[in-house]
Amino acid sequence: MTSLRTSTIGFPRTGPKREMKMALEKYWGKKITESELLEVSDKVALQSLRDQEAAGVDLIGVGDHTLYDHVLDWSERFGLTCKRVREAKLTGLEAYFTQARGRDGIPALDMTKYFDSNYHYMVPEVGEDTVPRADFSSFVAHVQLLRSKAAKADSVVPIVLGPVTLAKLCKYVDGTRKTAAVLVKELVPLYKALLEELGRGATGVKEVQLHEPWLVMSDAEKGTEVKILTEAVYKELSSANSKGPAVNLCVHFDSLSPAVYSYVVELPVQRVTLDFCRSKAMVEMVEKQGFPSTKELGAGVVDGRNVWRNEAAAGGLLQRIQKAVQDDARVVVAPSCSLQFVPYDLDHEEEGSIPSEVRSKLAFAKQKLEVLTKLASSSTAAASPVEWIGEDNLSGVEGAKGVTPEMYTRSEPFKERRGKQLAELPDFPTTTIGSFPQTAEIRKLRREWKEGKVGKAAYEEQIDKEIERVVGIQKEIGLDVFVHGEAERSDMVEYFAQKLDGMLLTRHGWVQSYGSRYVRPPVIHGAVVRKGGAAMTVREFAVCQKASGAVPVKGMLTGPVTILNWSFCRVDVPRAEQAVEVALAVREEVADLEAAGCRVVQVDEAALRERMPLKKEESEKYLEWAVACFRLSTCGARPSTQVVTHMCYSTFEDIIGRIDGMDADVLTIENSRSAGEMVAALSSYGYARDLGAGVYDIHSPVVPTMDDMAARLQGLLSLLPPSRTWVNPDCGLKTRKWDEVIPSLKNMVTAAHKLRESHVSA
Repeated sequence: MTSLRTSTIGFPRTGPKREMKMALEKYWGKKITESELLEVSDKVALQSLRDQEAAGVDLIGVGDHTLYDHVLDWSERFGLTCKRVREAKLTGLEAYFTQARGRDGIPALDMTKYFDSNYHYMVPEVGEDTVPRADFSSFVAHVQLLRSKAAKADSVVPIVLGPVTLAKLCKYVDGTRKTAAVLVKELVPLYKALLEELGRGATGVKEVQLHEPWLVMSDAEKGTEVKILTEAVYKELSSANSKGPAVNLCVHFDSLSPAVYSYVVELPVQRVTLDFCRSKAMVEMVEKQGFPSTKELGAGVVDGRNVWRNEAAAGGLLQRIQKAVQDDARVVVAPSCSLQFVPYDLDHEEEGSIPSEVRSKLAFAKQKLEVLTKLASSSTAAASPVEWIGEDNLSGVEGAKGVTPEMYTRSEPFKERRGKQLAELPDFPTTTIGSFPQTAEIRKLRREWKEGKVGKAAYEEQIDKEIERVVGIQKEIGLDVFVHGEAERSDMVEYFAQKLDGMLLTRHGWVQSYGSRYVRPPVIHGAVVRKGGAAMTVREFAVCQKASGAVPVKGMLTGPVTILNWSFCRVDVPRAEQAVEVALAVREEVADLEAAGCRVVQVDEAALRERMPLKKEESEKYLEWAVACFRLSTCGARPSTQVVTHMCYSTFEDIIGRIDGMDADVLTIENSRSAGEMVAALSSYGYARDLGAGVYDIHSPVVPTMDDMAARLQGLLSLLPPSRTWVNPDCGLKTRKWDEVIPSLKNMVTAAHKLRESHVSA
């Protein structure tokens, strides 16, 4: 058997050692220049190229590298700069980062999750006066640079976000009559020009990847606008590109539906790369419907969303695909999606830091390349049948050991218990979401504690001092419900993973969440329980409550679904079963907090939407067990204990009924970037529980004014009475600086007082 060819469709943009994060933060802090930032960016992109070349990859996807977000990059290249930035006459990186982070008087773009991942993208805004204009100069120069440095120039394959997906990811604002269909038609001539420019002269690429993940969505079915657009767009691009580079149409994050598969494989492109890792439906579709003999098939069999090697299972998939296609020359082995969703290099983890029996089963991005090339070689390891677990077998949470139906229900309904909770609070009660800024000193303390340079007693003494300091700041500001500030936590999931058996942490397993925000997802490798049955958060809560006196303090927990979705899960056990294990651990923690005197417990489910199947017909099964697991974790609480949950930076409008079904007493949400869309949806639904709609953007360095926040609060009164309208930021404040946070919170509290006074006088 001859070797198959290999292709990648994206690689981590972080740099091997987080070089991009460090450069960005230095640039924003005015410690390096624009040219120095761009120099680091080029070095990271070149290192990515070299790593893929060293692994022996034949066709290397490039151009997905970004300073902040690839969707923002493409919106800028196509001239979709938002109106407020255009009107401010900002250009270059100033315009780029203003859209990403905002500045005084110019709010940032909305930010939301990229399909079902934990990556956040900046949502382009399209208004009536938006006129697409092409400027591909920086992208073309980037491709030319990589081709000039590559061992084989033709191995370099530019990655381009496809026109249908780009248009569907946009937000259409200010009452514009424009739609995705209109925008696509305006974009097509620019895409034609891009393909022409990439295929000629000094660039002269032989192949281009067009990424169209939107085609896995439910609205891509036959007879829909998406189908009509897709067929028309690719027919037009093909007619204009007859002598240009070959097109590899990449569709990932899920399997195609049978109806979509039937037209996608007939589009006038040279290769179609599909995701075979999400469900058994994709490989069965190829086997049943066949694959056109005139095209190549990109076999996405190396899982780009998890860190397990699963080499034998991938080999089993590949063999089935080869048998169905019946021509190895037309099969190209690929990851299921970009490898940006896994850490860079397992070899950065020190020997002994991960148990050997687990480490041998792991693969980060560089190791995924090894799996890729090994599968494609004639020496491929023995394949094994694929047992589809998890995504296809979410049968619910019934039958878990010790779980009874009563455990999913609060002892009293919301209307009865709400009057027993925090009755002393004023109208428009003020609070924060959980974390406060983490200084260099706090990060150093945590690092030295992990390295054994600081003893437990000394570590806890310093953490307690920080908690007491944070309490003093909250007293001075005048907040109504305090938090302990989470100085002991580097991450809202990582912290709990340290306290749970069955989960392990890496030292260098960083993954980009957005911009310069990187996370280290834990790895679930066994049954999840609290270590020794010990409480995970009670000590810090008790320190904070003692310092706070009579002011109520939140117990701060991360919900079971978020812990699961922000971790690399097991692949041998359904996710629902893993979620039940985590939910039971959280339930025990809620009981321990109550025993310590806690009257309000926040259980964050920021990631409820992530990993929810993208197709509507499959999402209900997920939501059924996800909501059940949240209830399992919280419904043991007393009626007098207020249960809060927090959600942010995703689209929740279409699942509000499920959110209501979580039976939390208070819902806090991000609101400042999304222009009140979620609040409007809650109002339309008739949501009757307490609501804390964020009044300022915590991802921007801008200090919001009191008047702006008061106006936002006034807009909430059509939904809820003042006693159930909470006043809080969009999200946690860990990534901000104290000199931003303190004046922002003071303005927020003043805004709440203003509303209280106007309500009383009215």
